[in-house]
Amino acid sequence: MADAKVIPFGDDSRARRTGSGSGSGTGSGSGSGRSRGGRSAGARKKDGAGSSGAGGQGTQPLAAVPEPEGPEVPESQERAGAGSEPGGTGAAIPAQGSGGGTEAESATGARTDSGSGSGSAAGDEGPGLAAALGGVADRLLGGEWERKVASGLSFLRRRVTGEYEVDEFGYDAELTEQVLMSVLRPFFDTYFRVEVKGIENIPAEGGALVVSNHSGTLPVDGLMTQVAVHDHHPAGRHLRLLAADLVFMLPVVNEFARKAGHTLACAEDAEVLLERGEVVGVMPEGFKGLGKPFSERYKLQRFGRGGFVATALKTKVPIIPCSVVGAEEIYPMVGNSRTLARVLGVPYFPLTPTFPWLGPLGLVPLPTKWTIQFGEPILTDAYPPEAAEDPMLVFNLTDQVRETIQHTLYKLLVDRRSVFF
Repeated sequence: MADAKVIPFGDDSRARRTGSGSGSGTGSGSGSGRSRGGRSAGARKKDGAGSSGAGGQGTQPLAAVPEPEGPEVPESQERAGAGSEPGGTGAAIPAQGSGGGTEAESATGARTDSGSGSGSAAGDEGPGLAAALGGVADRLLGGEWERKVASGLSFLRRRVTGEYEVDEFGYDAELTEQVLMSVLRPFFDTYFRVEVKGIENIPAEGGALVVSNHSGTLPVDGLMTQVAVHDHHPAGRHLRLLAADLVFMLPVVNEFARKAGHTLACAEDAEVLLERGEVVGVMPEGFKGLGKPFSERYKLQRFGRGGFVATALKTKVPIIPCSVVGAEEIYPMVGNSRTLARVLGVPYFPLTPTFPWLGPLGLVPLPTKWTIQFGEPILTDAYPPEAAEDPMLVFNLTDQVRETIQHTLYKLLVDRRSVFF
């Protein structure tokens, strides 16, 4: 390696050409000739291949080929195109399709379109299913079912976390609005088809005392009156009913009655609610009207000693007479088992054409047509404060309210076409 001599590339080529040109002998000459001939032929082949794109001219430096702006051409087509140029030998470029692309591209595009079509069909299946489920929800829950579902979930969250309010009587306004009214409304609108009249006689604000007849064996009329005031009054007012002691002695009924805004039928609680500006409902007949036989239907019982009138006089709120037609026929009470009533500790044990003979099925009320009419208010604010202690005035006002309700009942019965229609 130490004796090696670096010979420039150009000098070595010239030395080899000189040595082969000056050599003697047939073998060397012919060898050199073959070498030159072979090289020349090889050079011609290389030059011819390199210059085929230039029309047979000498070798030139290669320039950068710009990227084509059209669709990418496969490598096989590029090789075929190179052979079809002047001076070259190759297959012609395939003809373009009517869409501007080659046949291969057309086939590729067809496959791509087919694949994308199947993908879009699979993708459309999801929205189609969602639309079908949305249609079912619209039919079951109404047009604004998304808002209703969100409101229901929010209500459940507040129930679980305890983020709701009740007053000192146990009234839960949110539970009444979201649950109780939602349960009672189908009976009010569809089953009993209640017609409400004179709802404008209840003031939009301030306290008022609604006095109504009581009937139907079970106190369904009180619940329907509560729905009528809430759903049909322009201000959406809540009716706070005064209930008997028995209601608050029953385990489950007691809790729901408190949550719905009902309270014990006593003068003190009624005064507090009326002074606060609530609409209070009272049914002076009590169990005498609720448990009267079917033969005495729509005949008002005694209104007691007129305690509700004295309360209205003290708080100076108007008295709104209310007449309910249709409740008497939902459980036609044809008999009363006093023995069973004493055993169970209830005021009466009703015997109807369906109860107790059909068991639990006998508790289903008959679908009668109801009418609830609120009469013109009887004002009490013009009386002096000591008027509540005047027994004669209290008796007269009590009799006036009772007669107003009774005459309205007779009028509604005359106008009624049928019990069920």
